[in-house]
Amino acid sequence: MAVPTDAAYWYSWAQVPGIGPVLLQRLRQHFGTLKAAWEAPLRDLGAVEGIGTKLLAVIEQQRSSDTPERAYAEHARQNPQHWVYGDTGYPHLLTEIPDPPPLLYYGGTLGASVFTSAQGAIAIVGTRDPSEYGRRWARKLGYCLGQAGFVVVSGMAAGIDAEAHWGCLESGGSTIAVLATGVDMIYPPENQALYWQLVQRGALLSEYPRGTSPDRAQFPRRNRIIAGLCRAVIIVEAPFKSGALITARYAAEYGRDVYVLPGHLDNHRSKGGLSLVNQGAHIILGEEALLQQLGQTPPLQLPSPPAVPQLTPQQQQILQTLSHLSVQGHTGSIAFDDIVQAVPLDTGTVAAELLTLELLGVVQQEPGNRYLLP
Repeated sequence: MAVPTDAAYWYSWAQVPGIGPVLLQRLRQHFGTLKAAWEAPLRDLGAVEGIGTKLLAVIEQQRSSDTPERAYAEHARQNPQHWVYGDTGYPHLLTEIPDPPPLLYYGGTLGASVFTSAQGAIAIVGTRDPSEYGRRWARKLGYCLGQAGFVVVSGMAAGIDAEAHWGCLESGGSTIAVLATGVDMIYPPENQALYWQLVQRGALLSEYPRGTSPDRAQFPRRNRIIAGLCRAVIIVEAPFKSGALITARYAAEYGRDVYVLPGHLDNHRSKGGLSLVNQGAHIILGEEALLQQLGQTPPLQLPSPPAVPQLTPQQQQILQTLSHLSVQGHTGSIAFDDIVQAVPLDTGTVAAELLTLELLGVVQQEPGNRYLLP
């Protein structure tokens, strides 16, 4: 497997607490290579936006704990199937998003060529608790797209995701599951049969190494990879708080197309998707109509769900921090890494609470994983 010469530094930088994908790209752009960034004096690192005194201390400790080459070699022995950003096998579409995963782990039988298929990849996502109508159409759309030569991408969750994967497998097409765990973990457990079908006939992808268990904060981050891999995202039954709407928002941010299966107004599962239609997403009027429409929907701006008035102490703390950082001289939106540095909470908690605040319409996310108060 050919990897860039600074693969060890991609890995080592990614292990530094507080260094996310956006800040990692910022370091690469500032220093030219991550090797040069790793070897740079601390005062030079401090010139990079998002790196403050607290993070410099963490970086100093991390750099003294081990050598990148040794740490990466050990990691590669335990996770032989992976691509580093810049590797020839790394999906090209993911290099176009502002927060690509530095390492991408894979499993299954489909090779890197699946990402360069003539038709491209289409995501199908939706609620974990669909109606019979939603299940039936998720499976039909997975079958239709797979038969037409599209690669079907979803998250192997219960409900809509699983039906889309099964439909594509039944068509003999190619399907990819993007996981929020290591590629060796079966989650949810009820999808064990589907997991082994994907191992034998499809592909599994994750930004997390083998042995990584499910965690709440990992699922919304996973959704950006689903959107980034695809030329379009299809929403099948998504209530307002569905993670599928997060995937749709990433799709809009990345300039991907968004399609929605129409649903009944009395069905709460359909209301999130219908709100996207109100903002310009295309309604799916049948399988043949979808095949004709693909590639023609312009990027759209998606709405925030209705606000819920009561916030937790942690959410209030994050809001106060956003307001304080704005007063301190930040213009416009605030980088996620800056928020993490300013809030006395761990990175996963901040990411999860920001997601909740975004769903509530209390904060707004902008390109580059930046946030502001509406």
